[in-house]
Amino acid sequence: MSRFFTTGSDSESESSLSGDEQVAKPVGGNFGKQPLILSEDEEDTKRVVRSAKDKRFEELTNLIKTIRNAMKIRDVTKCLEEFELLGKAYGKAKSIVDKEGVPRFYIRILADLEDYLNEMNKNNAKALSTLRQKIRKYNRDYETQITSYRQNPEQSADEDDEKKSDDSEGSSSMDEDDDDGMGAAAFLKKKEGAGEGRGKFLKKIEDEDEEEEDSDDDEDWGSSDSESDSESDEDEGKYTSLASRFLKKTGTEEDKRVLEKKREEKAKKKQDRKSKRYEDDEDDNESGEWEKVKGGVPLVKEKPKMFAKGTEINHAVVVKKLNEILQARGKKGTDRAAQIELLQLLVGIAAENNLGVPIDVKIKFNIVASLYDYNPNLATYMKPEMWQKCLSCIDELMNILFEQPNIFIGENIAEDSENLSNNEQPYRVRGCILTLVERMDEEFTKIMQNTDPHSQEYVDHLKDEGRVCKIIDRVQNYLQDKGTTEEICRVYLRRILHTYYKFDYKAHQRQQGPAGDSKSEQDQAENEAEDSAVLMERLCKFIYARDRTDRIRTCAILCHIYHHALHDRWYQARDLMLMSHLQDNIQHADPPVQILYNRTMVQLGICAFRQGMIKDAHNALLDIQSSGRAKELLGQGLLMRSMQERNQEQEKIEKRRQVPFHMHINLELLECVYLVSAMLLEIPYMAAHEFDARRRMISKQFHHQLRVGERQPLLGPPESMREHVVAASKAMKMGDWKTCHRFIVNEKMNGKVWDLFPEADKVRSMLVRKIQEESLRTYLFTYSSVYDSISMEILSDMFELDLPTVHSIISKMIINEELMASLDQPTQTVVMHRTEPTSQQNLALQLAEKLGSLVENNERVFDQKQGIYGGYFRDQKDGYRKNEGGYLRRGGYRQQERQSNY
Repeated sequence: MSRFFTTGSDSESESSLSGDEQVAKPVGGNFGKQPLILSEDEEDTKRVVRSAKDKRFEELTNLIKTIRNAMKIRDVTKCLEEFELLGKAYGKAKSIVDKEGVPRFYIRILADLEDYLNEMNKNNAKALSTLRQKIRKYNRDYETQITSYRQNPEQSADEDDEKKSDDSEGSSSMDEDDDDGMGAAAFLKKKEGAGEGRGKFLKKIEDEDEEEEDSDDDEDWGSSDSESDSESDEDEGKYTSLASRFLKKTGTEEDKRVLEKKREEKAKKKQDRKSKRYEDDEDDNESGEWEKVKGGVPLVKEKPKMFAKGTEINHAVVVKKLNEILQARGKKGTDRAAQIELLQLLVGIAAENNLGVPIDVKIKFNIVASLYDYNPNLATYMKPEMWQKCLSCIDELMNILFEQPNIFIGENIAEDSENLSNNEQPYRVRGCILTLVERMDEEFTKIMQNTDPHSQEYVDHLKDEGRVCKIIDRVQNYLQDKGTTEEICRVYLRRILHTYYKFDYKAHQRQQGPAGDSKSEQDQAENEAEDSAVLMERLCKFIYARDRTDRIRTCAILCHIYHHALHDRWYQARDLMLMSHLQDNIQHADPPVQILYNRTMVQLGICAFRQGMIKDAHNALLDIQSSGRAKELLGQGLLMRSMQERNQEQEKIEKRRQVPFHMHINLELLECVYLVSAMLLEIPYMAAHEFDARRRMISKQFHHQLRVGERQPLLGPPESMREHVVAASKAMKMGDWKTCHRFIVNEKMNGKVWDLFPEADKVRSMLVRKIQEESLRTYLFTYSSVYDSISMEILSDMFELDLPTVHSIISKMIINEELMASLDQPTQTVVMHRTEPTSQQNLALQLAEKLGSLVENNERVFDQKQGIYGGYFRDQKDGYRKNEGGYLRRGGYRQQERQSNY
């Protein structure tokens, strides 16, 4: 019978409740045979009904506790064993996790374990590597949850605690339903137990306070078991019925006073505890400076001690310490930033102890080398703060070397033969300033390659080039006095590479006319400075005479040609290219030199175009433009190709070869120059050989653009640069030079192309003249069959050319047998000779050509079967076409160009 309906003593049942909770063992299979009436002992036993979720999660929690304990004592082997067990336990709880979701405490242990392994050293290496691999592989399925936890770990912990407290409240309510006799004190104890999990993550002092406060609350509630027992004994005789026993009691004044007194004592105790704790904190701060830190791995803020206390600081000790620091360089796990700080600290210690300048030079060499080694990957570039630190350190090094001329540095100085302290002999330090400067130049190129060229950051980085050039200039002055010939050639090449692609506006203005009064002293200094042409001439000639390596000399020649072409010195650039014979063996050079060669040839072609050398410009640009890979050949970007042609490693290598954006050549300008040159050559040639079956194309790319224009069903006004050139070609084909001129020279084309030249008006006037001349030639080729004779004055008026120019053009055409006519000098007319074949004769000639080629092909096939190649045509190659001149020769036009040019 339940104790609620008894009037007898309940001391036994109450005392059983006050003891530890006993979990009833599960009943066996004969549950159905249990008697309906239970004994009083069984009735009073506390039954705990636990769900499958609680069981599984408790198993996971216990394993997590074990892992955390192992993490505290750095037992990686134990971590590995428990982590494997945790994975198995999580697999068993998979069905529950699918319903409830992944618990937050599970995500927390995964994230904490991964962070812990990343910060571990190499002790227990085998277990550490195995566990690290497993945790990384395992955490891939929980990347989003782990990321959210790491972003706000405190919020995640609070959510988890709330969830645990909710679960504990739910379980306590369920237990309360199961056991109707639970009192207020037992309920509070139950709630107290649920808060223990949360207390793990709070500070220890707060836990103690909460425990004390809870104990005080229990006193207020009168929750002790002894009190409840005594009260039940005393109150047995007071109540006549069970209902009156549970009614609200009206306390006496004495009871109220006792309660108030207890509350005052509790408040006083709480205040005393707070004041005592505050005094303890102050004492700790006085004894040693303590500061509050965030949880996690403690960060070592204090500087490492370089030398033991009382150590005498001398050269040998500092060098020994320097070698100790350098021995860790390049090893796995070495903190590179800390290594640089140690070296800088060592410089300060050497300066404090007045160890002399040579030891500073030696340490600064190693600081710069450590800055270069900060990024282990070749593709990554230096951070801005590291870059500025590197420039400053090299400047300081150069200042010391110029102020102390008695210090000798060199790569060939062995460490044993260094002299860092003996004043009687010259100081000798192992190191090479040129190597540092070359690496600095490469790092600057990498920074420019990896910066967005359309951002302000690129402009800011580009401002550092002036500083880089000054450092190179200072190293050049230093090595001219103390360096070898090889080192001087290397530093001269660095100076050339920063000069060759820049247009010298000051020198250009001086060539145009006498310079006016300069506005500032800076302008006067720039005007008085050495011309870039004179500088390039001096540096390159030294390399031509003294260099022993082909690569430096080849680069110097190409840069010299580029600089000549950039400043419109066409004949010097052309002669230097022809005399060097670089085009014969450039295919054997390394890719950066080949890129420089391509850039030089392109600049040479643009220079020839500006000078009006249309054939030379076309020949120089033909190889680059006909390939369709101008962007890639000039090192200005990579084309999208299939992965079969280029793997990821090759792509990285090619990206490192790219030219920085400020050195790029405008590809649209390049294509426009090439297409206009091809138009001025191809249109007259097409008009002269309209019915020739064996006509050869001068420019495939130009013909492709013409075919694209012809395929368009609706021809509107041209918009792009290519459409302008195609429209101009069609107008030139009809002999309409004015329309051709309007398409080539207009506002759009000026903005895109022609205004980019230094002397744009000169280029535009040259273009107009060339269009007039070639349009005249095309007109004569196209309409010569219509005229019996034509006056040169009329031609001069039509094409707005002076009479001597018209006379010269027609005379050349007659001499080259391009035009079958004769000049009547008294009347200034051109008399046409009717020697052109009729259309029927043209068809017959075409048929004869095709039959001849068919017979020739049959003979070759027959000779191949017989084992003899060539036959009759072997000795008489090209047949009757051998003696034909002009454009009719097989491959004639291009062969003629090659013979007449390079």
